[in-house]
Amino acid sequence: MMGVFKTVVALTVNNAKVGVKNNRNSPYRPLLSCAPVAMMSLDRGAHTKDITKNIYYISNEKVKFTADPKTLKLDNLPDKPLCVMINWLLARQKHVMKYAKLYLEQGFDVLSVSCTPWQLMWPVKGSQLIAKDLLKFMSTNVNSHPLVLHGFSVGGYIWGEVIGHSMENKELYTPVMNRIAAQVWDSAADVSEISIGVPPAVFPKNKIMQKTLKAYMEYHLRTFHDVATSHYIRSSQLYHSNPCRAPALILLSKSDPVGAERSNRIVHDGWVKLGVKCTWKCWDRSPHVQHYTYHKEEYVAALYDHLEMCNVLPQSDKARLQL
Repeated sequence: MMGVFKTVVALTVNNAKVGVKNNRNSPYRPLLSCAPVAMMSLDRGAHTKDITKNIYYISNEKVKFTADPKTLKLDNLPDKPLCVMINWLLARQKHVMKYAKLYLEQGFDVLSVSCTPWQLMWPVKGSQLIAKDLLKFMSTNVNSHPLVLHGFSVGGYIWGEVIGHSMENKELYTPVMNRIAAQVWDSAADVSEISIGVPPAVFPKNKIMQKTLKAYMEYHLRTFHDVATSHYIRSSQLYHSNPCRAPALILLSKSDPVGAERSNRIVHDGWVKLGVKCTWKCWDRSPHVQHYTYHKEEYVAALYDHLEMCNVLPQSDKARLQL
């Protein structure tokens, strides 16, 4: 059995590293690097520029800036509202762009944050470094506009790691949390759903490998408690006690076993007790992080109503009629 587990781990790690240097459409993004690359053109006039290997900036305009390798401070910060979008595991850029477009059409720029399976499984050398870089970027790049936080699936875990780092220096990072004017959580997955959500993300069409990886993930959670599981648990606790008090829109479905209704309801109820205004949107049936695909009009209406309620829409004319 250990031989099978090692094979699965090797496949997962290799998948997270192969073919990413020259392929921007690859779903796999390697460990962090702060070397910025040239702005690249996307469909419909959007452009993207790497801040790190896990964080990239998306804009409708071909802005010119460079990120300082140590502080991640931009030398030419765009004067636009920003949506920080923390993606689901192995999210493809073309799929991320479908959501980014919802913000780009409203005058936002988007900061896209991704995480590989390897980085998720080994937090200290993976996901925690991503969280530190995200917090660093948010704290050093400040303009007059508020922030919007939009997280998917394991994005809730990444955000918990961000909160953990922010608590190490509350004086410095509390203003970062206070700048967030709206938060949106789509299919947020709790620590208890990690072994359910990772296998189909890594092997979407191979049931045998899904089953094998699920067995390994359960083994990983039991065996590597100090270097992995304990960090998941702490992140989950911090996510539940989220110091961000911005109004939250929670999007999910009853049929999704990863972003489960029960765990999201616990988060919702806990945040309400903390004074967070929460809007609950739960569909009967739609797959994990595919609620927008299956319920497009309702999803867009809920999102824009939420952003309008939070007074963060920079444009009075909504783009929903264009979709």
